[in-house]
Amino acid sequence: MRILITGSAGVVGQEVTRTLAGAGTGAEVTAVTRRPAHADEVAWRIGQEPPPEEVRGPWDVVVHTAASTRWSMTREEAVEANVRPTEALLDLLDERTHLVHLSTAYADGADPAEHAVASSFGRYRNGYEWSKAACETIVRERHPGPLTVVRPPLIIGSTADGAIGRFTGPYTLVQALVSGLAAALVGEPGGHAELAPVDQVADVTVGAALGTPPTAPVTEVIAGGANCLRLSELLDVVCTTLNEWRAERSLPPIEPPPFITTKRWHRFFLPFARDHLSPVQLQVVELLGMFESYTSLAEPVEPTRQVKDPASALALSIRHWAERKPRLASRIPEPWTGLGG
Repeated sequence: MRILITGSAGVVGQEVTRTLAGAGTGAEVTAVTRRPAHADEVAWRIGQEPPPEEVRGPWDVVVHTAASTRWSMTREEAVEANVRPTEALLDLLDERTHLVHLSTAYADGADPAEHAVASSFGRYRNGYEWSKAACETIVRERHPGPLTVVRPPLIIGSTADGAIGRFTGPYTLVQALVSGLAAALVGEPGGHAELAPVDQVADVTVGAALGTPPTAPVTEVIAGGANCLRLSELLDVVCTTLNEWRAERSLPPIEPPPFITTKRWHRFFLPFARDHLSPVQLQVVELLGMFESYTSLAEPVEPTRQVKDPASALALSIRHWAERKPRLASRIPEPWTGLGG
């Protein structure tokens, strides 16, 4: 079996590559990334240059994890980062190739009326979601062979030890908490916050790649569903885990920030921030504000593959982050004034 993995240096791509290597199947695996860090990786800027000889196929399976997950992308940036590479990749596939395409649990979008603020992407909160939905449409319409779409939510560390290839996404919030830059947490305390451990995402992806190709397109949704954490529970796990780690080092605990509901945030606090905060503070405020719609879902995502214990996985992830970033985890928060009322 010949398998091509794109985005092998990404959070999911790294885990998928390791999982395949440990599966003992004897599959011939070729890993592609923009900037190879290992001798067995192939350099290819997908969608920007012709494919190198090593990736021309034919392929039994292509696992497409390469993508930019940046929420602040414009439509043009999202097309170049995610849509064009997906289109270019399809040129390597034929009707025998099983495409395992990594998407997002939010690819269906939502009624624009449910968004806290108007979005230029219609049903989608940002350019990342919009582009992943566009990519799903492209692969469903143009790929003639077997297709499995894997949809994870926000990704955290492994269920085994909390390890993850790169600290992105939810870890931005953790860093803001210990630095004191998270003066308030925007969202509904009872809102649902979907998280998926990276090893479960990789297991579902690799299981699809090594399994029998489907005769009709399959969508695998990885989420907590009924086990999903509420935002208040998420914050409690993060702060409790950090404070246990800090207590072991005789460091003072961090205090959880107050909640500000989405409506109050946009009506009162964000205008105040724009008028009174420094450019650096405002940048942090706007970054944290991007999490509000992901940590305050009115309903959990309906899974086909359920995350069993997201609280335990999150606690392991936070401890792993602290062990790898001890200087950051040891910081004494410097609270802001003016935002906590």
